[in-house]
Formats: sequence, C-alpha cells, structure tokens
Amino acid sequence: MEITCYREHETGREARQLPASTYNLAITLLARCAEGHLFVPIRSMQYMAIVDAEEFVFIDGERKCWIDIAWKNFKPQVREALDQPVVYDAVYYREELSEIMTRLQSEFPIALQALVNKEKLDGPARVIKFPQS
Repeated sequence: MEITCYREHETGREARQLPASTYNLAITLLARCAEGHLFVPIRSMQYMAIVDAEEFVFIDGERKCWIDIAWKNFKPQVREALDQPVVYDAVYYREELSEIMTRLQSEFPIALQALVNKEKLDGPARVIKFPQS
C-alpha cells in the first residue's frame, strides 16, 4: 500500500500528554514493522493513523490523503519512569477538531490493541515523505 499525505496550513497547536500505555504500545508495534511505518485503522471513527518514529498522523476516511491532526515532538526522555505519560504537541490542520481529538485519545489505544495479536505487521506498505512547504 502506498499513501501520499498532504497537510494544509496549521490552524492550531497544543501541548498534551499521551498515556504511557498507549505510547509504549505504539512504539512496540512500530518496532515490529520492517518498513518503519505502522498503519492503524480506527474503524469506529473511519480514521487511519500512520505511526512512524517522528509523529503519529490521523487521516479522515472521507478526506483520504489530508492529515487532520498530527501528534509530534514526543518527549519520552523527560519522564522518570516508563509508566508516566509522554508529553507531545497536537497539531491541527482543520478548524473544529476538539471533539475528534477527544475521541482519538480513547479510540486510538483500542485500535492499537486490535493489532497486538496480528502475527505479521511487515509488508509492502511504505510512506513517501514530501518536504513541507
């Protein structure tokens, strides 16, 4: 699978915290991927999350290749224990996404958990990064 993602201009940014269990699970699953990208379908919301070492991006199924929200600038090194939350920036690329963000915080961990039992996460999928303008 090949997905080309685009970003509109940033409409907002806020500092947030991701529960340790969610961050740790995402990083553990990412480590199982040979290509360095993890595709996480969030079926309950019709969203796709793409996780890589730098950021987690969320794409609405209706808008296909446009990023709505990106979670970036994770700072796991500032926590004193692995069970403490991880600070990050939530970057918004559309207006009025607070309800979506709230749902992502609860639905994303569920979607990650659904991938835990999959035997193999590696495959021909790859993400081509384009420089930001």
